[in-house]
Amino acid sequence: MQSVFMLIAFLVGAGLVIQVGLNMAVSRALGGALYGTLANFLIGTTAIAVFMFLTRQSWPAREAFASVPAWAWLGGLFGALYVGVATFSGPRLGALLLLALTVGGQMLASVIVDHFGLLGFPQHPISLGRVVGIALLISGIWLVATR
Repeated sequence: MQSVFMLIAFLVGAGLVIQVGLNMAVSRALGGALYGTLANFLIGTTAIAVFMFLTRQSWPAREAFASVPAWAWLGGLFGALYVGVATFSGPRLGALLLLALTVGGQMLASVIVDHFGLLGFPQHPISLGRVVGIALLISGIWLVATR
């Protein structure tokens, strides 16, 4: 079952470059990255709302919203920040360097989150293999950046 989730994560990751390209096209047409970012979230919110309606999802109780830790709501801000920065930076960096840097940042943050078991993730101590993997990834980013 884990291999199915790995495949889905891989495919979604491949879709990120497509998302950035689509957002860049909207941004060019509308006159800026902020408009492309806003359009991205409006369309995404609409799509999720329609899906929830069609699948008859019930709305969480008010108490459920109140039980969410205040810091957890920052996930939406991080999502908006990523989409906005990627949409703005994509034309300047190119798809490969943009996504290589994104993955590099994710790997570095992920090893810290895993090591300490932060944000509700299970704890996975840092290991030599993980350190070598990150070093290889950073080497790859350097190779991509130097073209």
